Amino acid sequence: MKFGSKAALACVLALAGMAAHADDAVTFKLEMADGKLTPSRIEAPAGKRIRIEMRNTGKGAAEFESVQLRKEKVLAPGTESVVVIAPQSPGEYKFFDDFHQSAQGVIVVK
Repeated sequence: MKFGSKAALACVLALAGMAAHADDAVTFKLEMADGKLTPSRIEAPAGKRIRIEMRNTGKGAAEFESVQLRKEKVLAPGTESVVVIAPQSPGEYKFFDDFHQSAQGVIVVK
């Protein structure tokens, strides 16, 4: 096997591994709107990466924050973003909108 074909094979195997890794994530949508989180409860399976697609439909900034999960992401009005959370053990993990402290949510991992 020539060096070029070894490098090509390594690239194909790496890409296949990345695709398989991406498939083990579960995706949820979260809408943030001026102190309201929809949904405020997300149920996810244990041992899977959690991908949350967030959209701020409010008139002011919003911030997804979870102290337990060590994640935070600020969204300007009308913007979208994604946060990916490593696989978690069963339990409840709180999150909130740091700009609107009354907006509370929970990720329930089962």
